[in-house]
Amino acid sequence: MKKIIFLASAVFVLNSCVVRTAAKVVTGAATIGYKAVKGTVNGISWAVSKAKGKIDEDRVDGTWKVVGVYKGSFEEFSNDQNPESSFTSDCADGYDQIVFKAKKSKFKPVHCSSGEEDWVKYSMEFGKNPLTKEKENYIEYNSNNYISVIDVNNKTMVLEGNLMPKLAFSGAKLYLLEKVK
Repeated sequence: MKKIIFLASAVFVLNSCVVRTAAKVVTGAATIGYKAVKGTVNGISWAVSKAKGKIDEDRVDGTWKVVGVYKGSFEEFSNDQNPESSFTSDCADGYDQIVFKAKKSKFKPVHCSSGEEDWVKYSMEFGKNPLTKEKENYIEYNSNNYISVIDVNNKTMVLEGNLMPKLAFSGAKLYLLEKVK
């Protein structure tokens, strides 16, 4: 009889632990799911989060097409309930793009794909960004200009800063880019 009571008690305790753990997992998944569902621009998700550590500079290498612009900072974007925003290019032929050559630490600022810009030397750092005063990945160019690198993967990159001076006065600060090549 003692064994049956002991087994029943053990089953009850284990069952309640499993239920609580499962509830925590479901709650955590729902939180992650909520943060990840932010919307899309041209079929590319705005579901981004700030990189937790140093981003390898080689990941920014290539040609990146500007597909989305958010009028506000990353913090405003992460708190926005409806952050979908679209970007219409004023390029007559082609699209706005930025080109990085990581091995040479050079990039061509945003320009229409049919136009040409001069190469600009940059350095990519991980540390306290002098502009935002936060520890993050950032690109420094022309000695006092900074662009925060929010996140980069093999398809998309999210940058924050004065990437496109023609949109700076409208409050545009967060840029979603899609890798072209």
